[in-house]
Amino acid sequence: MSTKDDLKTLHHNLMREWNKGKTAAMTAIGELFATNFIYHRGIGDETHGIKELKESMSGLFNGFPDIHFATDEIITEGNKQATRLTITGTHKGEFMGIAPTSKKIKMSVLHIDTFARGKCVESWERFDTLGLMQQLGVAPTPQKK
Repeated sequence: MSTKDDLKTLHHNLMREWNKGKTAAMTAIGELFATNFIYHRGIGDETHGIKELKESMSGLFNGFPDIHFATDEIITEGNKQATRLTITGTHKGEFMGIAPTSKKIKMSVLHIDTFARGKCVESWERFDTLGLMQQLGVAPTPQKK
């Protein structure tokens, strides 16, 4: 899988499955990610392999069972793809040690993914962690003057 269209199709297939919910997302991870996958997460740590990725994503789906991933932009060059996403959801379950708040969240996420043999082998992710914590009410929001 090396053409821009192939990589875009892979991305859209993944987002379609993730938007179906946790069960479909876990299946898609097993099909679309390499066994030696490395995920450089936006919260400053790394996940290695499909098992750890499923554990990480399971936590996200548990915390935000109605999570939705919207693709805003994709740029593909060679075997790499940069994607800008908007993620929305409602905090209905524990997430990162934070008890459910029932607050709605919206965050922008940037991904740079590398592909080999039709599967994602590495992903770099960045998002506004402080903004997420502010939306959940666990970090102060600066007062407007």
